[in-house]
Amino acid sequence: MADTYTPPVTGTGVKATIQRIGGHLAGMIMPNIGAFIAWGLITALFIPTGWLPNETLAKMVDPIIKMLLPILIAYTGGRMVHGQRGAVVGAVAVMGVVVGTDSPMFLGAMIIGPLTALILKYVDKFTEERTKAGFEMLVDNFTAGIVGGAMAVVGMFGIGPVVQTITTGAGNAVEWLIVNNLLPIASVLIEPAKVLFLNNAINHGVLSPLGVAEAAEQGKSILFMLESNPGPGLGLLLAYLLFGPRAMRPSTPAAMIIHFFGGIHEIYFPYVLMKPRLIIAVIAGGAAGVFTFMITGAGLVATPSPGSIFAYLAVTPKGGWLGSSLGILVATAVSFAVAAVLLGFGRGEKAEPEEPEPAATEEPATKES
Repeated sequence: MADTYTPPVTGTGVKATIQRIGGHLAGMIMPNIGAFIAWGLITALFIPTGWLPNETLAKMVDPIIKMLLPILIAYTGGRMVHGQRGAVVGAVAVMGVVVGTDSPMFLGAMIIGPLTALILKYVDKFTEERTKAGFEMLVDNFTAGIVGGAMAVVGMFGIGPVVQTITTGAGNAVEWLIVNNLLPIASVLIEPAKVLFLNNAINHGVLSPLGVAEAAEQGKSILFMLESNPGPGLGLLLAYLLFGPRAMRPSTPAAMIIHFFGGIHEIYFPYVLMKPRLIIAVIAGGAAGVFTFMITGAGLVATPSPGSIFAYLAVTPKGGWLGSSLGILVATAVSFAVAAVLLGFGRGEKAEPEEPEPAATEEPATKES
């Protein structure tokens, strides 16, 4: 399934291993991109700060991101490892991770889904030769139920807390960088944390409280701009549109609209997870944007929510639009440039159409015969 989105990987080196891991991540995330887009549209439209606020419809936002999307990811990951049986136990097991924490458990889903399917795969190998005729269905159902239920407990008390600890640690590290005036370096932690869907925890749990205190004293705060800058994501999506895998290019225009104008940054996170090395691009773009904000003295009066360009400019104090716009532009340009390099400017994608050439050379041979 992963080969649909990434080229086949050969070799046994470190680079090949990393590429295989990225391919498996893509295999879990990208088949579900439609669900991400659906969630992005619902969020952008119906949350209180959205385009068409609707309290009733907005109730779908949290269940989708906290339950449906992790279940889909774990289901897909389990299916990659052990077919339909792996998909079912992966979906069951991820419920422990989902229920055990308050944060969206995408990372936990990508771990426990394939892991549970792998365990069931070995259990099936063990029981296959030891099951008497006529008892196959009974054994298969009970082994799947036992493995899925047991791993749900493991996820709730094991994997979930570990991921939650990572989340808390990332938040504390970002706060330390802010206190020590190392804001551009904060992107090294903020951008990877965002891609793991911890953006709201960092923005509203760490940056916003500190930004409110600073804005109360100075009338604006740069802290509101660290996580919410739409530039890095826009640059990444532009690079995907021009140089990314051909199968992914048709989905990027809609993702760019939802991200930049709708303010739903989560829409570009799966594109980074598809090719993990692209995290360097968004880190570079984020750091360049923060540095630009610093030298121009930019700041916002409140948190832009959602993080669209319209919300961004709406909370920019009078006379500060140049600094805000320049930081977004620089972040977009840097992220695009780095991502384009990491994608090889699409060279691997341009080589694909050359495959049909042998068919053209066969025609003269048939005419001669």
